[in-house]
Amino acid sequence: MRSRLPKVLHPICGRPMLAYVLDAAREATGQRPLVVYSPATAQIRDVFADEADFALQDQPRGTGDAVRVALSSLDDGATNLLVLNGDKPLLVAAPLRSLMQRQMDATAAMTLTTFVVSSNSPWGRVDFGPDGQAERIVERKDDPGRAELSAFHANAGIYAFDLAWLRGAVPRVEPSSASGELYLTQLVEIACKDGCPVATIDATDAAESLAHVKDRGDLARASALLAERIRSGHVQAGVTIQDARSAFIDDTVEIAEDVTLEPNVTLKGVTRIGRDSVIKSGSYVVDSVIGERCTIWGSVIEDSVVEDDARVGPFSHLRPGAHIGAGAEIGNFAEIKKASLGPRTKQHHFSYIGDAQVGARVNIGAGTITANYDGQRKHATRIGDDAFIGSDTILRAPVEIGQGAITGAGSVVTRDVPPDKLAVGMPARIRERRPPPDAPERVATASDTPAPPEDVG
Repeated sequence: MRSRLPKVLHPICGRPMLAYVLDAAREATGQRPLVVYSPATAQIRDVFADEADFALQDQPRGTGDAVRVALSSLDDGATNLLVLNGDKPLLVAAPLRSLMQRQMDATAAMTLTTFVVSSNSPWGRVDFGPDGQAERIVERKDDPGRAELSAFHANAGIYAFDLAWLRGAVPRVEPSSASGELYLTQLVEIACKDGCPVATIDATDAAESLAHVKDRGDLARASALLAERIRSGHVQAGVTIQDARSAFIDDTVEIAEDVTLEPNVTLKGVTRIGRDSVIKSGSYVVDSVIGERCTIWGSVIEDSVVEDDARVGPFSHLRPGAHIGAGAEIGNFAEIKKASLGPRTKQHHFSYIGDAQVGARVNIGAGTITANYDGQRKHATRIGDDAFIGSDTILRAPVEIGQGAITGAGSVVTRDVPPDKLAVGMPARIRERRPPPDAPERVATASDTPAPPEDVG
């Protein structure tokens, strides 16, 4: 793989490769898997600490030695053992169940999974004796007669063993003269010498799930196959995917029925999409919750929450910590970071709201920004319900805009604005709000004489 990252930790559709193997093993056996790792791959233990048990192989000396290490960690009451390679991310439970059932029915020393491949395949060939029983596994470099075959049964690298026999057989595996490693495939010949049956099960119908990953080309192919499997699952569950080739959906994403994904959509991480929502072209959503009946127009949403009936975009950016209330509208070229916007609030054009709490039914005019950073620290902005923030307003935090207050276009607000007041100017000064045009007239009194403007700059 030419990587500092252990091969089985390379991500495929949002999860490490090994995660899919562990899922298949758990589903097939109902048991907690045991993972053999080396000091060079200790990250595996950190990543899967809650999902598996572990056995340390001090020096990687081949698959046979890995099984030897595993045997010392197994429950004494176990009778059969399923052995898998960790680089098979397309594995599913069905062929594993069939393998285990075949092992028990045949009362064999071991059972191999095989599948039919063409003669130019690099897989090891299972050599059968006159009685149809597997006698050995022949690697390509040691198999000059392979070219004469049109096809053969390949060893899939998936085994089931009788544990009692395996404990006595593993110490008899001899190191390879070429590499010095101990290979699990040698157990086939040992079983034959012991006169013990070696069973096989043909998994050609599930050959796609048996593929292993050796390099980044294999990784890309496995990713494409798994991505198609994920998309197909969502389609069967009632999701409309308009262009499967351009929809990229991690395995960790949940999508409710009647959701529509337009072309060129990416959904990653722990993301949930509520029913009847539409994710339009060009959207990238990661680790976020999108409610029901939402519309996302070509926007980037990271670690955020968008409640029911809200609309975002086009070309908006919800950064981590954004929380958009029900029915709110976030328009084009709007950016929100670590801020909550209440229900039915509107932030339509060219604006930045960060480190803020915004109430319900607030209008945030075009060009509004919260100036939340003083060069050393971030500061908070609070905007009350029904406030109206005029275009090009700068809110220099820390500052609070009261309920129902208004800021005039182009105002620079540096101090709190009381509820139902008007702040205008640069720096902004407080004025009384004008009554609406349809307000009833009344006789002026001395108490109605307006006070001098209050400077809030």
